[in-house]
Amino acid sequence: MTNRFLNKTQILAAQLDDVFDFFSNPHNLEKITPAFLNFNIQTSEQIEVAEGTLIAYKLSLHGFKLKWISKISAWNPPHYFVDEQIKGPYKKWVHEHIFEDSNGKTIVRDKVSYKVPGGILEPLIHRFFVEQDLVKIFDFRAKVLAEIWDENPPLT
Repeated sequence: MTNRFLNKTQILAAQLDDVFDFFSNPHNLEKITPAFLNFNIQTSEQIEVAEGTLIAYKLSLHGFKLKWISKISAWNPPHYFVDEQIKGPYKKWVHEHIFEDSNGKTIVRDKVSYKVPGGILEPLIHRFFVEQDLVKIFDFRAKVLAEIWDENPPLT
């Protein structure tokens, strides 16, 4: 099982605290997730995010309805947090969210380490499904974030 990586960077014309607050509210995930996933937060509206917080989602992918549970495994506002999949479609999913101030703007870095299930079929599953889906998801997210805060396209 191959450990795979996804790295994205985007600069937003917004203050660090505002960007961190947006990303650290799980309900904003619905705003930055493409409609084809039918993404829905199952966790209470009043969730307080901190290290150890569990967040439940439901989504559909390629005709399969999935439940995903993430745990916040690291929490350092307003600079950093990590969510890890506890239950979901991946063998492993660790998503680092890193936020840096840059002269009144915010650099948003996403570092994802993941493993795809599938045994000997894993390379094909990754190439023809997972990789393409992740590109669509993160491209959509970058577009929406640019619409919310500015016109800057993602850097990577």
